[in-house]
Amino acid sequence: MRSVHSTKLGKVYQADCMEFLGALKTASVHTIFADPPFNLKKHYGKNGNGDDLPAEKYLAWSRQWISESVRVLAPGGALFIYNLPKWLIEYGCYLNSMAEMNFKHWIAVDKAHSLPIPNRLSPSHYGMLYYIKGPKPRVFNRDAVRTPIQKCRHCGKDVKDYGGHKKYLNPKGLNLTDVWDDVPPVRHRKYKNRPANELAPIILERVIKLTTNPGDLICDPFAGGGVTAYVAERLNRRWAVADVNDCAAVKERLVSLEQGVHPEWGTNRKRITETRADRESLPLPLLDALTN
Repeated sequence: MRSVHSTKLGKVYQADCMEFLGALKTASVHTIFADPPFNLKKHYGKNGNGDDLPAEKYLAWSRQWISESVRVLAPGGALFIYNLPKWLIEYGCYLNSMAEMNFKHWIAVDKAHSLPIPNRLSPSHYGMLYYIKGPKPRVFNRDAVRTPIQKCRHCGKDVKDYGGHKKYLNPKGLNLTDVWDDVPPVRHRKYKNRPANELAPIILERVIKLTTNPGDLICDPFAGGGVTAYVAERLNRRWAVADVNDCAAVKERLVSLEQGVHPEWGTNRKRITETRADRESLPLPLLDALTN
C-alpha cells in the first residue's frame, strides 16, 4: 500500500481494496462509499486492470470487500454501494444476511440517456444501496440535503402545485427522495481526468452531508477519479481513499482544488459553498483509523 498524496484532512493510497480496508481499525469509519468496477470489461488507469470476471468469482470478491467494509464501520455508520441493479440485488441479499446491518434505502440515480438493449427494457437508472450498521444511524442530517421547490425555467412559476398545500411545506426545502433525477452526467473533459466514467459530485455531497458531521471519517476503497476525496475535502470531513490502479487522476484533482484552479462543479440544485479557509480552520488528526 503506497501513499500517493495527502492533505490536512486525508490521504490517497494506491492499494488493492482488501489491503486498504484491512489496514483500517475495526469500527473506525463513519461512512463508506463504494463504486466498484461493474464487471463490464472496462479498463481503469495506466495499470490496465480490467473487470472481466465470471459472475460467481465477481460476487465472491464482492462479498470479501463488503465484509471488510462492515467490519471497519462504526456503530450507526453508513455503507453506500453504487452499482448496476443486477449486482445490487446480490449485494443486498448478502448484507441482509448480516445481523448487524440494516437496510435503509435503495436509491435510484436517473440515467439521462439510456440506450435500447435487445430483448430488454431500456435501463434508465443506476442503483445505490444505503445500509446502516445497527438499528439506528449515528447521523441522519435530513435538513442538509433538502431540495428547493422546482421552478419553471421559462415562466418562473412552481412546477407543482403541491395539492394546494404549499404553505405547509418546510421552508428549508423539500425532503430528499430515493429517486435522484437531478444528477448531471460527467462528460465534459474539463471535469473528467480519466477515460472511465466518473460520478457527479452531487452524489457524494448528499451521501456525506446526510450521514456525517464535520470531522467524521469517510472512506472509499475504489477512488477512481477522486470525487469522494474532492467532496470530502470541501466539506471538512476526514477521508481516506484508495485504488488499485494509478492514482494520478485523484492527485491531480486534489492539487487543482488546493491551488484554486479546479473547475467549479455546477449542479441542478446548488454548488458546494465551503471554502479553502473553512477547510484550513479545522485542526483535525490525520487518519487515526489506520492501523499502520
